[in-house]
Amino acid sequence: MTLTTFNPFDLQIDRLFEDAVKTMGTGRPACNVWEDADHFYVQMALPGWDAKDINIKVEDGVVTLKGAREEKAPESPTYFVHELGWPAFARSFTLPTNVSDANATAAFKDGVLTVEFAKREEAKPRQITINVQ
Repeated sequence: MTLTTFNPFDLQIDRLFEDAVKTMGTGRPACNVWEDADHFYVQMALPGWDAKDINIKVEDGVVTLKGAREEKAPESPTYFVHELGWPAFARSFTLPTNVSDANATAAFKDGVLTVEFAKREEAKPRQITINVQ
């Protein structure tokens, strides 16, 4: 895993850009990415989506989640505010080198997609005993 220097100014710029994009009606689904001792997870909020409209692909250490669907709008709508829904999205995340994509699993429940990657056995934390002589 690559370590980078934390810069609060970069975070503020990212938030400003994301807020601007969301107000244009082209927001992205919210995500959580985390790990524990045995697994690495990517979780995405997709309320109102169907699993059949979502595609998950892993290539060259990058997991990409894509979705596309037809937006179901009433005929000739007159919108005053239109912020709900995404007709399409794509999000990519670089996987840490200590995970294996061979046995990855994905679950979709209550509008939340969770993709789980197992860590390689050699990468998991282990206790080393001390031999007293």
